[in-house]
Amino acid sequence: MSYNPAVFEKVKDRFYNKHLAAEAEADARRRAADASIPGLAETDRDLALTGSRLMAIALKQSTETVEEVRADVTRLRALHERLLTENGFPADYTDPKYECQICSDTGYDGSRICSCMRRALVLEGYEAAGISELIKSCSFESFNLDYFRGDPSVYDNMKRVFGFVRDYAERFTTSSESLIFFGNTGLGKTHLSVALSKRVTDRGFYVLYTGAVGLFGDFEAERFGTSPGTGTGNPTDAYYSCDLLVIDDLGSEVTNQFTTSVLYDLLNRRINQNRPTVISTNVSYMDLGTRYTDRIASRLFGNFSSLLFTGRDIRMLKLENANRKLQS
Repeated sequence: MSYNPAVFEKVKDRFYNKHLAAEAEADARRRAADASIPGLAETDRDLALTGSRLMAIALKQSTETVEEVRADVTRLRALHERLLTENGFPADYTDPKYECQICSDTGYDGSRICSCMRRALVLEGYEAAGISELIKSCSFESFNLDYFRGDPSVYDNMKRVFGFVRDYAERFTTSSESLIFFGNTGLGKTHLSVALSKRVTDRGFYVLYTGAVGLFGDFEAERFGTSPGTGTGNPTDAYYSCDLLVIDDLGSEVTNQFTTSVLYDLLNRRINQNRPTVISTNVSYMDLGTRYTDRIASRLFGNFSSLLFTGRDIRMLKLENANRKLQS
């Protein structure tokens, strides 16, 4: 797996600065306490010297023993705490106040990324993937198959589709197959696209979710010089480099020679680099070639596994259910 590089650097810098801030605040409290409590500064100085004493023992430049130094450390720490408490301060007043006691806000537990930093990477990943708001209502847990129970064949199909997409998210790797969701509006394609994006992001992969209109808008802004850029490459680079690209609602954009060229290049490069892509569309299987050229259709048919969403518009079913409740 590979986190979004920009997200990783942003979170790593945040943790680095958080650790430094905790250390700086502790230093400020220590200086204030040393200045107001007689004997505390000398105690802290003697504690600081125990490290060099241990180093001298390791280099065989001292006749002291490790046990003697450790005994001094215990005595000095006890004296440090007693001086603080006797003067009305908490015993840990001069200790750094880290948010995470495991990694001391460094983000690392030994050589491994700490669980607190993993969580921060996931949350920042939602934002970078474009799903931070959508995941509030779109998850695998909130996808309700009951709306399809009116037709047994539809229910069986959507149950298979749901299970397949959920399993895909759980077993996703950077060499997973690409998927295309077909079906009319209101059948859950966006819901499952977001749920899939969330779960793959949770697992530590670099995911980018985008609507088709937004995607082509980014390429248009870059092509015609209206994109602000970042100074670290083209703004559209992420569409090519992310572990998983999820394009929702393909067909909602205005299709022209430019958008067709962008789509072909994007699909072709991701296929050649073996980078998975998930697409949802209201365009029918038969109309893809007419709308996007046979070259694009051949890429989609030859390199994507198709899932057909069937049934009635869930939004209309929800409205009908609400009306029935009002009338009862």
